[in-house]
Amino acid sequence: MQAPKSNKVGRRLFLAFGRWWSITALVLSLAMLATAWSFQLFGHLEPCHLCLKQRDIYWIASGVALVASVWALFTGAKGPPRVFSFVLFAIFATGAAIALFHAGVELKWWRGPESCTASGGEISLDQMAAFLAGAATKAPMCDVAQWRMFGLSMAGYNAIVSTVLALLSLIASLRFRPRRRRA
Repeated sequence: MQAPKSNKVGRRLFLAFGRWWSITALVLSLAMLATAWSFQLFGHLEPCHLCLKQRDIYWIASGVALVASVWALFTGAKGPPRVFSFVLFAIFATGAAIALFHAGVELKWWRGPESCTASGGEISLDQMAAFLAGAATKAPMCDVAQWRMFGLSMAGYNAIVSTVLALLSLIASLRFRPRRRRA
């Protein structure tokens, strides 16, 4: 008796997802970094300390995903080892935790680090030159959302995206193999 055709299609999609997840994670991580840089360069929204920590997560994920993709390409494997997907799960879960913490700081649910909640503002080139000359400057504050859409700040959206990426990485790390039929 053969398995239903829809079951075979679903199994093939799931196997392809596991095989290509590292490349997908690489592209999505780079897209998140490009988005953050676009908001900074074109929207003139300066990142705070916690924003930069969230970017670090995507740089790390990009590196791991690149290594996994190159590994699969040069070893001729059907995909990278599942451990890479699990490492990506841990990285994205950490990113989700940092983003959730940052969103909570912005919503005043809890206190943020003293280094970025006491005072802040935008830093210009003139302020940078003054800082190099010995004047005091103010960094952007972590507890003030510079941009919101539908009530969520960029940290809130990043928490959602990082959580989804963590869950997808976990699914890719649990790559199931088709069952062999016993005779």
